[in-house]
Amino acid sequence: MGCLLGKIQVEIRASFGKLVFEGSTAEEVLDTLASLPEDFLRKLETVVSDKISSNKDRTLDNIVKLTEIGPVLILRDSRALTHYEAVGLILYFSENKGNRPSQIRQLLEYSGMVNIQVSSRLNEMAKRGLVYKPTSGRPEWVLSPKGERWIRDEVLPKLRGSS
Repeated sequence: MGCLLGKIQVEIRASFGKLVFEGSTAEEVLDTLASLPEDFLRKLETVVSDKISSNKDRTLDNIVKLTEIGPVLILRDSRALTHYEAVGLILYFSENKGNRPSQIRQLLEYSGMVNIQVSSRLNEMAKRGLVYKPTSGRPEWVLSPKGERWIRDEVLPKLRGSS
């Protein structure tokens, strides 16, 4: 539980991200949680998972190949992407939309994109509000909701138009 300007927040981590419940009092938050159906989280995860997988299936063609180690970009011309967009795409198609800089670098190299200063790009993307570190002190970076919209609404349409 966290407290934010007189409000109490509870964050519940799920496979697709996190749910935040907020109230003026602890009792209010507990009442809200108690009013949820017993299998709410399971059903929500199923619905979100179905939506995510159907969206990913539509965007995978000619953009990314999901491998055991993570997403690899399979673009005809990787020069059509900025370094920011390439890092963003790797995160977008990564499990939980997050990854470590070393893993991102490796996936970009497998994608044919070398000499990208991943840590520098991530720090610059954080200043723009596109990524964040969910746990301070750990090297994992995650796309923010703004970053997800950027990839979904700007980067992917640009790539689909050029493929």
